[in-house]
Amino acid sequence: MPFVLALVIFLAVTLAAFALISLFDERTARARTLRDRLTNADKAAEQPAPEAALLRDEMLSQIPAFDTFLRRSNRISELQKVLAQGNVNVRAGNFLILCATFAVVFGLIAFLVGKSVIFGWAGLLLGFFIPYAYASHMRSKRFQKFEEKFPEAIDTLARAVRAGHAFTTALEMIASEIAEPVASEFRQLYEEQKFGLPVRDALINLTERIPLVDVKFFVTAVMLQRETGGNLAEILDNLSYVIRERFKILRQVRVHTAQGRLTMVLLMALPPTIVAIMLTVNPGFIQPLFTDPIGHALIVGGITLQTLGYFVIRRIIRIQV
Repeated sequence: MPFVLALVIFLAVTLAAFALISLFDERTARARTLRDRLTNADKAAEQPAPEAALLRDEMLSQIPAFDTFLRRSNRISELQKVLAQGNVNVRAGNFLILCATFAVVFGLIAFLVGKSVIFGWAGLLLGFFIPYAYASHMRSKRFQKFEEKFPEAIDTLARAVRAGHAFTTALEMIASEIAEPVASEFRQLYEEQKFGLPVRDALINLTERIPLVDVKFFVTAVMLQRETGGNLAEILDNLSYVIRERFKILRQVRVHTAQGRLTMVLLMALPPTIVAIMLTVNPGFIQPLFTDPIGHALIVGGITLQTLGYFVIRRIIRIQV
């Protein structure tokens, strides 16, 4: 119970401190905003309202003090980028609070079940990384959908260019005809260049939002064609053909590595399944694993070896094409 009491006291003190700091900083932020509006009242050409909207979109948290604290870390900015790439509509600050909540809940459950501080810390770490694993999964899933639809977008762009449309007009056609998530990314690409950003910079922003090899090939081909000239439609047709051929090779690789992936799933699922069956059939036989200190050490060692085995097998079956 000392672990639970210390955890509750730490959370209470942390939340109270953030509440007081955010209340003070919110008043300061409001005064600063009012002062800036009064200063820029006679400068209509600067258009402060759209600029303020852009700044609000870049905030990492709704709490001013927390947002100021998070901006000091580049890792938090990368986390916000991961959330945006996975289409997870949560700011980085709120996401960290969610991770902390999951960590506390899983830590308390693990401590109450295992009756040990080691289990409490293990549950704490597991709960903290569960939301990040979900965001990473959504990011990978969205990138996979983008890769599947990307050749179709390139074909549409090539047909539009061959028909005589401008490159920027072809981008708008992709945004209206191709399914998500390609449509939203090309719509943002079209809007960025529409509102004055150079096409080169807008294409570079696309590679930052979607850091895939195919997208980098596409951006490189378009930028070279715009600088040196050439038949853009033919270049895009060749690029679409290369991407589709690479997909064929990837599917063949997945077939050949199916046994390794099945082995990984079986090896990862076998220990917890055996533990659950033994707890149901003969609890007294496996109970020392959770009550004895040697059992705790064995559990930690087993989880460590399982994790290492997972990454080793994953490294073996992942073949870059």
